[in-house]
Amino acid sequence: MNYILGISAYYHDSAAALLENGNISLAVQEERFSRKKNDSSFPDKSIKYILENKKIKLNDIDSIIFYEKPFLKFERLLETHLAFSPFGFKSFAASIPIWLREKLFQKDLIIKELKKIDCNFCDIHKIKFSDHHLSHAASAFYPSPFEKSSILTLDGVGEWSTTTIGYGEKNKLQIFKEINFPHSIGLLYSAFTYYLGFKVNSDEYKVMGLAPYGRPLYKNLILDNLVDVKDDGSFRLNMKYFSYATGLTMTNSKFNNLFGNPVRNNNSKINQFHMDIASSIQNVTEEIVLKICRFIKKEFNQKNLCLAGGVALNCVANGKIYKEKIFENIWIQPAAGDAGGSLGAALAYWYGEKNNMRISDENSDKMNGSYLGPSFTNKEVEEQLKNINAKFAILDDKKIYSETVKALVDGKAIGWFQGKMEFGPRALGSRSIIADPRNDKMQRILNLKVKFRESFRPFAPAIIEEKVSEYFDFKNKSPYMLMVSQINKSKKILLENKEKEKQGLEMLNIKRSVVPAITHVDYSARIQTVDEDNNKKFYNLLKEFYSNTDCPLLVNTSFNVRDEPIVCTIEDAYKCFLLTDIDVLVIENCFMLK
Repeated sequence: MNYILGISAYYHDSAAALLENGNISLAVQEERFSRKKNDSSFPDKSIKYILENKKIKLNDIDSIIFYEKPFLKFERLLETHLAFSPFGFKSFAASIPIWLREKLFQKDLIIKELKKIDCNFCDIHKIKFSDHHLSHAASAFYPSPFEKSSILTLDGVGEWSTTTIGYGEKNKLQIFKEINFPHSIGLLYSAFTYYLGFKVNSDEYKVMGLAPYGRPLYKNLILDNLVDVKDDGSFRLNMKYFSYATGLTMTNSKFNNLFGNPVRNNNSKINQFHMDIASSIQNVTEEIVLKICRFIKKEFNQKNLCLAGGVALNCVANGKIYKEKIFENIWIQPAAGDAGGSLGAALAYWYGEKNNMRISDENSDKMNGSYLGPSFTNKEVEEQLKNINAKFAILDDKKIYSETVKALVDGKAIGWFQGKMEFGPRALGSRSIIADPRNDKMQRILNLKVKFRESFRPFAPAIIEEKVSEYFDFKNKSPYMLMVSQINKSKKILLENKEKEKQGLEMLNIKRSVVPAITHVDYSARIQTVDEDNNKKFYNLLKEFYSNTDCPLLVNTSFNVRDEPIVCTIEDAYKCFLLTDIDVLVIENCFMLK
């Protein structure tokens, strides 16, 4: 057996992934074990889990691949500060000692960390380095169902690249064009995330969720002053307005003056201005992405597109690519951010360096539904629940479905913990909170009483795959919840004139469709299609709910509260159950009422 271990660390969303003879076996994010959201530390807990799960030692691993090249990153740091000198000397002086002490000699640092896991690990030559955007591109193309495909990666920054265009065929992958730092669509979006008072590299999805409440009033201001976009989608940022290249903040006073307001304090109220800013940057991002996609189609004349990088998690932009029918098929890596870089690094080595054969299947990808983390047997669940003095009933499969559906119809919020944990930021029916989408009060209940998060945040539907076109303007698969589409006209509810006139957060409590809990204020929804092959238990639950209600979908949101990672263990789930207004907890065949 050949084992390749991929690692991503030291920026955000550290992770580890294992290939067995080139097949994706396990992939886990460090935050799930450490309980620190977006944990950037070396993924020692993730690696320990992989070794214990497979009953192997580090010396049994054939190659260990880190997802980026530290020397190139250091080169970028030096050249950037020279280019912007004398500005930013303070941050440069603060970062250099850390680089010289730790980051520059990352191979030594990785070896030290690995020896802490297994003191017998001895082969330094097993440790190799991939390029950051090659890791992203590999994570997108190699697991995809396509024999050949165009590839687009977009994120903040790797070593130098921020955007790359590539092409993959069989086991070969090549990057042809790139845009380099400091010009970055990811950092542009993060700058607005910062300006709106949210956390960079964590809360960009809040900007995306806020955008439909506003109007893109500042779009032209952004395009005229902040970013110069060409017809082919290439772009350059006006660095006079940004501080991220040399400073400790994303934007500066010129940026504030351009929009006439200071950076929002994260505790202050969100108003119409902030909603309009969110709408404007979302609109600009979509325009840039669509221009790049049209250029890629023209350049390669290829019907398939693979996407990765943090910007590929912008499912609204993904939905626009789909709606424009630029490509026949789109496949997006479910762990599109840096966590997925660990998997991509391993895949790039297996196919690119080792030249192993790749066989694609146009009917399915190689991600195993992204269910690549820990799971627990019924016996383990029962023992652990007894140890923490939980009161529970043990039900057979049929009863689990019927009792869960009964609770859903009664308006209960349910913690649903089944099978292998998901890899990536989305809960896909293994570590989920589920609810009845027909309940017009459910969105507010879940946001304020269960998730403890902002009231404007939308919820996603999980729908039986074969029923998706009945409810949405969408006729494809979306197993990883990475596509946004509109609710079908037949499912919408006509608004009264006074309701149409409402703006901002006043729009929140209007019933817009027959499934109001998953219908955003612009009639959109982030779709997850569920099939029997990838998640039989979740599929069966949806079928049971459908047979009882004639509704083939459920609210599906991640099993966690604000600022915490998705639950990983039985104890995590039980703790979240007790500390929130979740009414029912279902862990495998164990059923618990509050």
